[in-house]
Amino acid sequence: MDYAQVRAVAEELAHEAPDGIRGFEITDDSIIVIMSPPRRHELNALRIRQQLDSRLDPSLVAHTGGEVEDPSLGRLRRPDVIVVPRAAFDEDTTDPFAPGDVLLVVEVVSPSNHTNDHVEKVRDHAAMGIAHYLVVDPRKSTLTAFSDPGPTAQGPRYRARHDYAFGSPVAVGPWTLQTTELRPYPAAS
Repeated sequence: MDYAQVRAVAEELAHEAPDGIRGFEITDDSIIVIMSPPRRHELNALRIRQQLDSRLDPSLVAHTGGEVEDPSLGRLRRPDVIVVPRAAFDEDTTDPFAPGDVLLVVEVVSPSNHTNDHVEKVRDHAAMGIAHYLVVDPRKSTLTAFSDPGPTAQGPRYRARHDYAFGSPVAVGPWTLQTTELRPYPAAS
């Protein structure tokens, strides 16, 4: 099945989806259903977006809810936060953002599907050529900043990785984020 067919199936499924479904992502001819995230997930995404807003050049926007699509790779991702040029919002289209317009992707790891953010999305964002990818993991109170996407013997990969703990300043691209306000997920009872 080609990417256009997979995307059409995903859109039909999303149209028929019950409440609680936030959307879908596509990778490797697979459709991944995205559930509504818990409040702590959304709080951490909000705090990252607000910090980025205060640090970005006025020509850039930190945005929650955008989709990034590369049909040539068969990839559609729905990051928690992206940084794109403000001009991208002026384009006369309803299409997702093109990877070439995305300067940073931030993913807050979900409590249940952490492999997606730590493995598959690392691979996909690097393959799409997105310069910076920040993984915020409230399960472990850690952050990982990836950069320098490019060719490797295993295919396109990020060639730089820096690990941090909540509370430490995090350098991602030209920005430094303070992480003292990020919160881990509540302990399971």
